[in-house]
Amino acid sequence: MFIAMNRFRVNPERGSEFEEHWRQRETYLAEVPGFRAFALLRGDEPGEYISHSTWETRAAFEAWTKSEPFRKAHAQAHTPEGVLVGPPRLETFEAVLEH
Repeated sequence: MFIAMNRFRVNPERGSEFEEHWRQRETYLAEVPGFRAFALLRGDEPGEYISHSTWETRAAFEAWTKSEPFRKAHAQAHTPEGVLVGPPRLETFEAVLEH
């Protein structure tokens, strides 16, 4: 299993707007081989969010980043001005143990 996470710093007063933006966008992930699951996570700290996707393999995730569904999803991903405090930070992980 492979996990890809984008860490977002969101203006705390605009968290609900950020969440709604994600609710409204089409991800196209269901079209991608190797995709398992997606979650948008809100942290305990105000303005802390993570997009969390799970994949069968790193290769499946990398293929997604080069695919037409990825381009379609990210063409609509522009967050409204002033919602983000900075750019997202990608973090990736290989599962060592699964139960």
